[in-house]
Amino acid sequence: MGALEGKVAIVTGAGTGIGRDAAKMFAVEGAKVVVVGRRAAPLESVVAEIQAAGGEAVARPTDLEDGDAAAAIAGFTIETFGQVDILVNNAGHASKVRSIRYVKPDEWDSVFRINIEAVYRLTQAVLPDMLSRGEGTVITTSSMASLNPGILGGAPYSAAKAASHNLMRGLNSELRSEGIRATAVIPGEVDTPILEGRPAPPPEEARALMMQPEDVAAAILLCATMPQRTVIEEIVITPSRPREMGDELQIARTAGSEAS
Repeated sequence: MGALEGKVAIVTGAGTGIGRDAAKMFAVEGAKVVVVGRRAAPLESVVAEIQAAGGEAVARPTDLEDGDAAAAIAGFTIETFGQVDILVNNAGHASKVRSIRYVKPDEWDSVFRINIEAVYRLTQAVLPDMLSRGEGTVITTSSMASLNPGILGGAPYSAAKAASHNLMRGLNSELRSEGIRATAVIPGEVDTPILEGRPAPPPEEARALMMQPEDVAAAILLCATMPQRTVIEEIVITPSRPREMGDELQIARTAGSEAS
């Protein structure tokens, strides 16, 4: 029997990268998984992989920048599988323009809608079911940018990820006595598709030094499979080796300016 047998999990941003690997790991451990993301095709691919391995999953294509649509995932999951035991708020993106001097309001708002508004709306929506059964786990993928904000992550992303980190701390403070566990997973650089949105996407030799999606997914799985008596409030994971970022930082500083 897997460590998550009988559990139901929602994983956002599950079409690629960390979310995809986390969804597959959850299914291997026996969880029924609702995979969520903007594009249907990658989600269906994940579902097919899970089902081929003997697991159970369904896809829920959703634009998580729509708060009402994000909240509706909870009801869909309960209608489909009867409950929600684990929520993994993993979806996220950063702005192309990183500097507070040049980022435009539409980019700023988009980053906040996906990285904190969707986290708030979906977390709030799953809580009644969790509280009715006296237990539930909420895991949110934050970022090292929440601890060490700077131009590489960008002003909007750093601020939004700090908000999601803080929200998990507040959730523990408020509801841990009622059986709700909350975790902020705080990774450094990971070789995922989000890197393509940087002003200067890292070259292959740089990506070789980064963590891989399955590394962070394994940390998420650890947080979800701890005994109910234990909560990992936050977990910081980074690449073992530092790398040179000077050229990338310089490009990020001027992206969006008239000189760029």
